[in-house]
Amino acid sequence: MNALKQVCAVTLMGLQNIPNRLGASLVVVVGMACVVGVLVSILSMSTGFMQMVGKTGRSDRAIVLSQGSLFEFASGVTRDAALKIADSPGVKKTADGKAIASIDELVAVSVTKKSDGLDAFVTVRGISPEGFALRPEIKLISGRMFNAGSHEVIAGISAQAQFEGFTLGNPVSLPEGDWTITGLFESDGNAHESELITDSATLQSAIRIGVYKSVNVMLESPAAFDQFRSAVTTDPTLTVDVNRETDFLETQARPLNEFLTIIAYVIGGIMGLGAMFGALNTMYSAVSARTVEIATLRAIGFGAGAVVASVLAEALLLAFAGAAIGAAAAWFAFNGNSHLFGGMVFRLTVTPALMGVGVGFACALGFVGGLFPAIRAARVPVAMALRAT
Repeated sequence: MNALKQVCAVTLMGLQNIPNRLGASLVVVVGMACVVGVLVSILSMSTGFMQMVGKTGRSDRAIVLSQGSLFEFASGVTRDAALKIADSPGVKKTADGKAIASIDELVAVSVTKKSDGLDAFVTVRGISPEGFALRPEIKLISGRMFNAGSHEVIAGISAQAQFEGFTLGNPVSLPEGDWTITGLFESDGNAHESELITDSATLQSAIRIGVYKSVNVMLESPAAFDQFRSAVTTDPTLTVDVNRETDFLETQARPLNEFLTIIAYVIGGIMGLGAMFGALNTMYSAVSARTVEIATLRAIGFGAGAVVASVLAEALLLAFAGAAIGAAAAWFAFNGNSHLFGGMVFRLTVTPALMGVGVGFACALGFVGGLFPAIRAARVPVAMALRAT
């Protein structure tokens, strides 16, 4: 009898005995399901957030902030500087020769969440007339566009779904009184769907600040970025930093992504230890219950390797079953749900790769949980085990 047949035979015997140890086996399955469910659900936040960020940025767009500013709200760019930046080499032009650029103004305003009535904040973004050519993914789906010079805004569908009062025709409390929501827009699920958008000059006038937050430009091509950056950063009248939009957003998103990933693995690791000890206890109990059976198999010629493999296979099967249940539960419970963080709305995303991570994590725990009982089973002296009858 070759080694593979021995492993299959012993493993099948062990699996057939699982119903006799159903309670202990369920401890492993439920423990692994909880570990994987929690791990995948937390990582789905990170995955959804990064997907939203990825949809927001384009390699043929650049963002310019005042020098040393780490994010838009901390930046301040004068109108003269902004116009000079927009007229720099490498910036794409419309058919009538206008630079495809937007001088953006930002302000955060307090709003109320629909889910629990608590306060939150939403970003109001003021854009230039060419702002929609710059961001063609923004599409009005109902209502009408805001009128420049009027206290009017359009709302992203993610913001509309999360906050109270964001419906067509409703007033929103913004600087200088109420501003009317004239339209709703979508933006391929990116960060702008969490914002209100209006005319930048009108918004700047309302908040009475003499500088804009950023200058965003469409490049002639992704390769034109170096030409544009060189022209802007070498101009002695400009003290600004230039970033490709994708790089800027990735830098902004990295701390939150790392934080969520660490939290997921810390919590998953703590829970995983409990599940692993549960697997150890279960598999030690299984080995004790099968002592005579294992000794008999050894006495008639089955090798120690087959015994080790059978115990490990049982542990891995229980871990995989729990992992599959936990991953499926996380997908049904969380995939596609909207989540609000820091004024941005994104969808929790459970991908096949993420489920694979959870299953792999559980199988690793199951392997460790079954390894020592397997070694113990293989080392039990045959004569001693047979005398236990």
